[in-house]
Amino acid sequence: MPAEIFGESYPFLPKKEILSFEEISRLANLFVALGVSKLRITGGEPLLRVELPRLIKTLAGLPGHPDLALTTNAYLLEANAEKLFSAGLRRITISLDGCDEETFQAMTGRHADLSRVLRGINAAEKVGFSPLKINCVVRKNVNQHVILPMAEKFRGTGHILRFIEFMDVGTRNGWDLSQVVTAKEIVECLDKAYGLEALEPNYTGEVARRYRYADGAGEIGIIASVTAPFCGDCSRARITADGRLVTCLFSEEGFDLKTFLRTGAEDEEILEKIAGVWGLRRDRYSEERTHLTNLGRSPRSKIEMFQVGG
Repeated sequence: MPAEIFGESYPFLPKKEILSFEEISRLANLFVALGVSKLRITGGEPLLRVELPRLIKTLAGLPGHPDLALTTNAYLLEANAEKLFSAGLRRITISLDGCDEETFQAMTGRHADLSRVLRGINAAEKVGFSPLKINCVVRKNVNQHVILPMAEKFRGTGHILRFIEFMDVGTRNGWDLSQVVTAKEIVECLDKAYGLEALEPNYTGEVARRYRYADGAGEIGIIASVTAPFCGDCSRARITADGRLVTCLFSEEGFDLKTFLRTGAEDEEILEKIAGVWGLRRDRYSEERTHLTNLGRSPRSKIEMFQVGG
């Protein structure tokens, strides 16, 4: 949430409006009961949440032991990596949109500190997080030039670098179709420099197209939500910090579950609500976006990225 966009007086939600760890854990348990096998803690920035390792420990101990992951900007990771690992977390995805200070600040905000993020990555490596996933959003004429330097930085480390097409998540990032560096362009750039070989998806609905370097220096991924939408295979639900069920990254709003949690609803009633919302979803915004843009029509308003994560 760069101050250049949101301002230093941005009115954050009062703590009472945010789900407690107990409420998050209860919802997570209900989703697992409905068949969810993967849980991801995201944000905003999840490491801003006080005592986050306590929540991680609870989620890691849920029945069935769902695959648990966390997405972070790594700004606070150096101080928290060991605590998170000890709590049971084993998978971390780090957002990193540049490997030099100037580019990093252009993408992240003028007060961003790249060295702090890199120390967080090093701390995660040392305590045993491997492989890390490194996500890099590519924006034309802003950080397009870092594709090869980023690849060079993480080749041979065992970590998985993933390039993401610049998307219109939320309404405040100034998105325009002309600013998108396409997956095809990214793959061609990397293939020319190193040689790439396509890999099969790990599972149905995996968002990244997988490749490996021809010389065996590791794996790389490309997420092409703009030019190659994957709405048809999407199986991701999101819960906002204030307890709304969101069925698409590009949703306009969510379904209020917090009220049911706080008014004595039984688990069976909440399960029924969740299943009902999921069963009625018709989300396919990524498939509609380009068509609307080409018609000169503005895409609809959407929940901001800091409310629903990646």
